[in-house]
Amino acid sequence: MGPVRAGGCLPADVRGAVRRAVARRCMATGARCDKDGLADALLVASELTTNAILHGGGVTDVAVDVVERGVRVSVSDRSDRRPVTRPALDARGRRRSGGRGWPIVCRLSRDVSVTGLPSGGKRITAEVDVF
Repeated sequence: MGPVRAGGCLPADVRGAVRRAVARRCMATGARCDKDGLADALLVASELTTNAILHGGGVTDVAVDVVERGVRVSVSDRSDRRPVTRPALDARGRRRSGGRGWPIVCRLSRDVSVTGLPSGGKRITAEVDVF
């Protein structure tokens, strides 16, 4: 099975592509989907897409592939900057808003990679166990 493309570049579009890819695998092979794993994959898809929109200059490409144990979500954007983890508290000890997406992606994914693209920008790929 080839990659499932998102119909657009919004988080809901990418979540839909994840759902379609998993459903296609389950129908074709009778594989049982772990509902918690699927929820994790949907959250990772949302976070990658949202981060590309907010911090990466916009989404340039999305691919969702079914792999042996789950789903691989790849989101490309225009920025060469790699994601960073910010402390939860600012210099005055106050809680920061935002900054939780990248740690969520790293925690829920079996594997995460960041690859620079030849034409500029980057691709972030995360694999989440679903089966």
